Amino acid sequence: MATAEFAFNNKVYMATKSSPFQVNYGREPRMGFDIRKKGKNEKAEEFAREMKERHEEARAVLVRSQEEMKRQAERVTKKLMEKFIGPYVVRNIVLENVIELELLASLRIHPVVNVGRIVKYRE
Repeated sequence: MATAEFAFNNKVYMATKSSPFQVNYGREPRMGFDIRKKGKNEKAEEFAREMKERHEEARAVLVRSQEEMKRQAERVTKKLMEKFIGPYVVRNIVLENVIELELLASLRIHPVVNVGRIVKYRE
């Protein structure tokens, strides 16, 4: 279990460009027998400043990443956006969430769609 935790905390993640250990402690974890040097108060203050900067940078990166993911998730597909040619007739129910629509050939789109991708309009 400790090995799995170490592996998780030592992995560099794309969103933060650093490992959870690096974000939390400001350094990479010890992976052997290295000698620790004793610090002075100056070093402790410097370390605290660096940690605060790292946390702020990581938070900003995560917020940007979250906004990008949200933007991607809310992106409207143009597949069935033609507002003035619907409603669409369901030709066949392929699966619980997949249907085949009866579409005009001029639309040049695949008639089988996931129902979660259909945008509903209120007029």
